[in-house]
Amino acid sequence: MKTAVVILNYNTRDYLSKFLPGLIASCKGLDAQVIVADNASRDDSVTLMKTVFPDVRLIELDQNYGFTGGYNRALAQVEAEYFVLINSDIEVPGNWLHPLVEWMDAHPDCGACGPKLISYYERDTFEYAGAAGGLLDKYGYPFCRGRLMQHVEKDHGQYDTPANVLWCSGACLMVRASLWKELGGLDERFFAHMEEIDFCWRMQLRGWKVTVVPESYVYHIGGGTLPNESPFKLRLNFRNNLLLLENNLPATFAARGCSASAARFRTRVRIFLRMCLDGLSALVYLFTGRFSFFQAVFNAHIQYWKLRRPGPIPATPHMPEGLYGGWIVPKGLLK
Repeated sequence: MKTAVVILNYNTRDYLSKFLPGLIASCKGLDAQVIVADNASRDDSVTLMKTVFPDVRLIELDQNYGFTGGYNRALAQVEAEYFVLINSDIEVPGNWLHPLVEWMDAHPDCGACGPKLISYYERDTFEYAGAAGGLLDKYGYPFCRGRLMQHVEKDHGQYDTPANVLWCSGACLMVRASLWKELGGLDERFFAHMEEIDFCWRMQLRGWKVTVVPESYVYHIGGGTLPNESPFKLRLNFRNNLLLLENNLPATFAARGCSASAARFRTRVRIFLRMCLDGLSALVYLFTGRFSFFQAVFNAHIQYWKLRRPGPIPATPHMPEGLYGGWIVPKGLLK
């Protein structure tokens, strides 16, 4: 099998029922297999798969391992040249997969690629989660080509040329299976959110490229598992931002010519500044009466200190693409 298209499902039975038939149809005639891995859903997702989609391979996990642990365990049971991680809340057009496979075949230095993400509800507008490819500012705030903070652009074809970026959204991400195994998959400390940014950044530090292939596009609903107004989701995002910087900044500074000791010192300074910015966000939550959000930021920092695990710096790190040298938040607020 050349391509394994794998949905990691958790309590999204209705999305499977709605979007899985189209996904299956889009893979017919290609050397591709659709697989559903279930993260111990509490709804009747598994029953649906066994009764309505009995011909689709189902991997049943014994508990909810999150996005990271779920995919790590599921893909360890799959053999293919390329893995596609795809959310259950995505509608695919007929020819979404072939351009991605074609790009990877033609560009052996590309470790991962992804389509444009278009809003399911507004078909002329990018979707927040990944738009036309992801970037990152100096303090770890992610943004996209086509999305800056809450401002999302209309798709006028302005990003219809393939482009190297820092990350493509895990909502729909193709990766070389050999590289997935080499890097050990996703960092399970993240559980969910920003794990794909970490994975793509780690990939680039080893010399691989990450590319948006706009000939491919999919329609994404977004927020299928965790609602946007969730303190739990907020905690994951603040915590994982810090883990993201801890994992990758030392090697990035080293790629710019810093010694190992200088790279680690600059990383500590950058993370301290980011934590100060987090503190300002927490105060805004507190003064606007959102105490659960204030507490989520506080708990995120506690968890970061418990989970942090500085790793070795690669001997010859490569400079990643898609890192913005400034702070994106003021620009976003002025939009």
